[in-house]
Amino acid sequence: MRLQDLAAFGGQPLFSELKHTAQMNLPEWSKLKNTLRGIVERSYFTNHGPLVNQLEQEFAKALGVRHAICVSNGTSALMIMCRALGMRGEVIVPAFTFPATVQALTWAGVTPVLCDVHSQTQTPTARQVEACITRRTTGVLLTHVWGQSAYSDDIQKLADAYALNLIFDACQAIGCTHLGHQLGNFGKAEAFSFHATKIVNATEGGCITTNDDHFARCFRAARSFHETPDDPPGILRMNGKMSEAQAAFALLTLEEFEQNLTANHDRYTAYCRELSALPGIVVGVYSDSEVNNYQYVNVYIEAEVCGLTRDELFDLLAAENIICRRHFSPGMHRIPPYDSMPQQIGRTFPVTDRLCERIMQLPNGQQVSIEDVTRICGLLSEIIALAPEIRAYHQSHQCLG
Repeated sequence: MRLQDLAAFGGQPLFSELKHTAQMNLPEWSKLKNTLRGIVERSYFTNHGPLVNQLEQEFAKALGVRHAICVSNGTSALMIMCRALGMRGEVIVPAFTFPATVQALTWAGVTPVLCDVHSQTQTPTARQVEACITRRTTGVLLTHVWGQSAYSDDIQKLADAYALNLIFDACQAIGCTHLGHQLGNFGKAEAFSFHATKIVNATEGGCITTNDDHFARCFRAARSFHETPDDPPGILRMNGKMSEAQAAFALLTLEEFEQNLTANHDRYTAYCRELSALPGIVVGVYSDSEVNNYQYVNVYIEAEVCGLTRDELFDLLAAENIICRRHFSPGMHRIPPYDSMPQQIGRTFPVTDRLCERIMQLPNGQQVSIEDVTRICGLLSEIIALAPEIRAYHQSHQCLG
């Protein structure tokens, strides 16, 4: 391949249609059509209908958890958890996470205190969390990044010792495990996302899981303005209900979870195989002893080895209609208003910064074939081979500019 063959330098894009990092897993049309017809025939569209109730039962059973409370999306799940648990003051949360995780705390009326993460687990250690605890701290919200558990016995012991609410953002972790136990069973409660890009999707939606009967009642009351005799008194409510149409999608994709997981794993394995010998491109690994949904195929770019930065590779691939993502760049400590909050002033987040400079998520999902994976990896190999020419081109044009 020559430099001018790359789309960024005038060539034709590798793909005529966009290849995204996360594609919606669409259920079989005939099944979806029949399910949606049933909704219309019942004329029951919202307010905790039969499909929502069925989804709650089936999701709880799949996770082995006592309660699953469906809501409008993953962010509302986080907000409801915080308010219904009575969290106030300060809550410790990773700087390396999706913005919604931190902003949900702000919407819930608490002050997020950002915490750096460990370079290997990409989630805070108990020692890192403890260093952030003040007399105003009432909780800890951790993210199961890439479906890998943020829970540990040390974190739980720390929360117990300081009487802190320990909750989890499990939005990326449907079907994933910790020591063989399904995520969704840890801390006071966990929040899941059924967003269109998730392995189980409701086009948009979310769910709260808990093994505590009282908290389950609080979460159910908080998600709706429709009171029931079982609701605890004094709960602040919101319109966070899931619709029947959302539940229809979620039930069908939950039914297809195993086949979608297998397809994700096959694509992930293909990426690992094709990129194994490519210098400076390291595919993120998952533990063989745990279940993962393999929704996220992350590569870590070592610019000093491959000759190009993550952002340069990102732009070159985008020109080829390969749409990657830079999770979670920039870190939350660099995003307003959190970059100027008093709790963050003078503190550094070196691991988060390093991860945000290196990580790039590659296309995965139903619309990406194994052949597509092979073509993407082949193109990456060609780009790396051309790295000296690309670097020289950029430097010469910077001089001219």
